[in-house]
Amino acid sequence: MKSTASLGTADKPFPARRGQSRATRPSHTLITIRQAVPEDCARIARLFMIASDGIAEYIWSRIEAPELSLLEIGERRYAREGTAFSYQNCLVAEKDGAVIGMVHSFPMHKQEGDDPEEGVDPVLAPYTELEDYGSLYISGVAIFHEFRRLGIGTLLLKEARRRGRALGLERLSLICFEKNTKALRLYQRLGFRELRRRSVVPHPFLHYREGAAILLACPSHAFDVV
Repeated sequence: MKSTASLGTADKPFPARRGQSRATRPSHTLITIRQAVPEDCARIARLFMIASDGIAEYIWSRIEAPELSLLEIGERRYAREGTAFSYQNCLVAEKDGAVIGMVHSFPMHKQEGDDPEEGVDPVLAPYTELEDYGSLYISGVAIFHEFRRLGIGTLLLKEARRRGRALGLERLSLICFEKNTKALRLYQRLGFRELRRRSVVPHPFLHYREGAAILLACPSHAFDVV
């Protein structure tokens, strides 16, 4: 899947028009949304570090690979195939051949034998309790700092909405820290509403060490790509 959009500075995505040249809209930048490929995994790992507010680094730090940096561990994690946390479940935003943003999502299903009381890391327990089975779970959406406020995040979330509908899932879900007010406002503007929350268990890796983690959800048809 590959699509293009011209994005202006007013935080509104515009659909590309066939035959329209960049010269006709000089203030806009051409952005391509496409399926991720294995070569994107290093950039995906960097973007997950932004999206997770420290959760990704915490998870990667628990993987025994002393010869690798955390980013290298993350890169290998997303290079896997046939698992939820894979580049295969990622769409990337590309500008001039470089990945500048991503959205990662997968259907959230309860696995047979799952026991919420068994073997749950205490730092990760709040997020396990906020899983919304039957939804398309948006595990990460992020844009590199210099490309923010161009509507790319909104565009990526709308592409996730397309995927949810294509998979026959009635809603999208995601988890946001209560203290991440900018992200929370964006999600609420796009129709996400709080379902429940859990108190954060503090850890040095986490960017937000107090307040709550909030499960947000919205119907997969709640907003349309414009």
